[in-house]
Amino acid sequence: MQLTSLFLSFLFVPLALCSSGPALDWSSLYRDRAGISSQERGLREAEVFMEAKKSKRDVITVSDHSTAYLPADQPEGSPVPAKEDTELPTCLLCVCLTGSVYCEEVVPDMTSVPALPKETAYLYARYNKIAKITNKDFADIHTLKRIDLTGNVISEIEDGAFSKLTQLEELSLAENKLVKLPILPTKLTSFNANYNRLRTKGVKANAFKRLTRLAYLYLADNQLEAVPLIPESVRILHLQNNNITAITDETFCKGNSTRYLRTSMDEIRMDGNPVVLAHYPNSFVCLRSLPIGRYY
Repeated sequence: MQLTSLFLSFLFVPLALCSSGPALDWSSLYRDRAGISSQERGLREAEVFMEAKKSKRDVITVSDHSTAYLPADQPEGSPVPAKEDTELPTCLLCVCLTGSVYCEEVVPDMTSVPALPKETAYLYARYNKIAKITNKDFADIHTLKRIDLTGNVISEIEDGAFSKLTQLEELSLAENKLVKLPILPTKLTSFNANYNRLRTKGVKANAFKRLTRLAYLYLADNQLEAVPLIPESVRILHLQNNNITAITDETFCKGNSTRYLRTSMDEIRMDGNPVVLAHYPNSFVCLRSLPIGRYY
């Protein structure tokens, strides 16, 4: 009897304690068993996702939409994706967008024209240390429409450097050290050679003659002694701050025709030259407005 009573006391006392105590917190039981709550689990998963995102290998996208991985990110033993040598170095030094390459004030100094991605249409390589343009620099890039090499130290351009650029429309060689001009593409609409060291002997007589689409011609702040032959298509002509001492009746007009009007010419700047424009009144009879310059 005593053994039966003792057995029943052990059986019913725990049940009584459980029924009289607070309800069992199943979420705390889950937390204790798993080590974290569902909220904490979500936070940890978010942290893992962010870490994985940070560790994602960096890529360089070039103009032909292919991908080049940095060597340091290559897993051991994996093959390096094939990539043309002419593209990757440029896009490491410059900013390569689809059809455009920006190489401005590159560090370390850029001393030559970089190898360009195929189908480049616009090149901006301003304010570098490029000293020479060779025939090979643009030989394989037939899609170029604009080249801006302003602010380099270019003193020499080989005659055939631009000969294959049949689509080139805008060319800027301003703020360099040129003493002569190369053969220019015939489809140019804008040419800028301001702030160089050009003299008349360095500009061929027909340098601009075949440029029948040229509308903007900038030759200011050079050492020209005479006005070169200007195509009929030119609208804006800047020749200020040169050494021009004289002009003729045919510099801008046709001396043998009083009916000829040059209606396309909107602006001629010749200020800062020694020439006294008032001495050559027949030079302006075909123009809609007088050139800007010295008249006394």
